[in-house]
Amino acid sequence: MRIASLILALLWLTACSHRDTPRRPAQDGPPVTGPSRSYSEPQPIDEPPSRYGNKNPYTVLGHTYHLLPTARGYSETGIASWYGNKFHGQLTSSREVYDMHAFTAAHKTLPIPTVVRVTNLENGRSVRVRVNDRGPFHDNRIIDLSWAAARKLGMTRKGTALVRVEALFPDEKRQPPKVASIDQFWLQVGAFSLKENARVLRKRLAAAGMKKTRLQKVKLSSGPSVYRLQLGPLRSVDEADRLTRRLLDMGLEPPHIVTE
Repeated sequence: MRIASLILALLWLTACSHRDTPRRPAQDGPPVTGPSRSYSEPQPIDEPPSRYGNKNPYTVLGHTYHLLPTARGYSETGIASWYGNKFHGQLTSSREVYDMHAFTAAHKTLPIPTVVRVTNLENGRSVRVRVNDRGPFHDNRIIDLSWAAARKLGMTRKGTALVRVEALFPDEKRQPPKVASIDQFWLQVGAFSLKENARVLRKRLAAAGMKKTRLQKVKLSSGPSVYRLQLGPLRSVDEADRLTRRLLDMGLEPPHIVTE
């Protein structure tokens, strides 16, 4: 948590960093008993920024994160994970108590609180959640969902899912998107103004055994073109995780997911 005391600051970092640890059944899991009351998905409302959890920038495990100045227009595709009974009852970054039965989530850079819609691109299901925590501090995850939210998305057994995350506001009339499930996606390794630079990296990836690549020329609205180098198509989150680890071992920046 972010406070003046060094001791409590260390506690904040501990609370924020818990999702960096790989989950094993002995460490985390679903609830042992049912909820004591009923829960509903949050509606977007005008809420002031939380007093806690919005330090900008902040550093966890040697990485510095910069918060988005606003959540308006935010939409991102990536991999979601979830956290459960190991953290049930503990304080979140906003100093609210984590309740695995509530529809909440952790995000690295969205303002706290923010209501977002999360859509599972593997089965088309969606859920609204309120971001009140920081994380997941993992190179290839964009959001960490409560157990209840993950259950509604149908991803508790698998543990992860390919999702789209969109910020919601009370003055926007957004309808839940009609999303067809997808069966393949790509990892974007880089975007280059010079085609030769993209070709050099493509050869380097091929030499490392990563030969399934494509190079796309994209015209930007500002005028120039960029060359996007992407690995794929991929068919599972496990494959994306494996390739991400290899890219990081090569000293490259974390890739991001691209869908079509």
